[in-house]
Amino acid sequence: MRIVSRLAPGGRHAALSSLAKGALLGLATLALASTAASAVTLKEVKDRGYIRVAVANEIPYGYVDPNGDAKGAGPEVATAVLKAMGIDAANIQWVVTNFSSLIPGLQANRFDMTASEMAINPDRCTKVIYSEPDTSYGEGLLVAAGDPKDVHTYADFKKPGLKVAIMAGADQLQMLQKLGVPEDNIVTLAANADAISTVATGRADAYAATSLTAGSLAAKDPKVALAGNFTDPVIDGKVARSWGAFNFANDSKDLRDAFNAELVKFKATDAWKKILADNGFSPADIAGSTAKTTADLCAGK
Repeated sequence: MRIVSRLAPGGRHAALSSLAKGALLGLATLALASTAASAVTLKEVKDRGYIRVAVANEIPYGYVDPNGDAKGAGPEVATAVLKAMGIDAANIQWVVTNFSSLIPGLQANRFDMTASEMAINPDRCTKVIYSEPDTSYGEGLLVAAGDPKDVHTYADFKKPGLKVAIMAGADQLQMLQKLGVPEDNIVTLAANADAISTVATGRADAYAATSLTAGSLAAKDPKVALAGNFTDPVIDGKVARSWGAFNFANDSKDLRDAFNAELVKFKATDAWKKILADNGFSPADIAGSTAKTTADLCAGK
């Protein structure tokens, strides 16, 4: 049975009716409770009969659609890789949670891996372990239609009175801090879905996110738009670019290594390239995903 559960508030899509949500959440609660002490090796996952994979409902990285199906670059690649590992798609339990709950959820054994294309950075590498990179992506800004505050870069928010929103737990906080943006100019949101109303109503003048996230949000409502002439931030002398990958708990090395072996093979196929292209990743993004290794990124290189 495939179970879609919402472990934390703030999901980005109302995918199911309230009745269906209640039923599925009840099933998920029972399932998670019964496996609280389950181990995380590949053999034990196969013996158990299913694997729990978390997403943060962020298009196009990993989300659950209105039919309850997991989609996006992370889930679609993960499904193919897990199949190669002998785990059928029907035995994947997709867990929906907030982005900021992904790492704590792994540490608390609420799921076995994540498929949200979380960017690899040295701080996160001390808390969880990563697969090799699956995607690469740059930055962007969601602004009110017409860009009334004329903002084109993260550094613009150093100016008094300008406010920029970010999602809790996202990389953009560290970028803004390194650029010298005052804390008072930063608005933290619990969920990506709150960005449109936050910007449209003027609670913040922009939402800082990856270019893919900002672009997908801009397409949803005419009150907001993707900032034009955007300039990627330069952090520590380097143009900001992120590499997204799959996360595992620190004691799940066996499962991570098995997943990694099949991921590397799958990335050599046209099927992998098609998944990324279909989810909006540019040829440069696809080519760039192999430019760095997880070891390099964890070391801050």
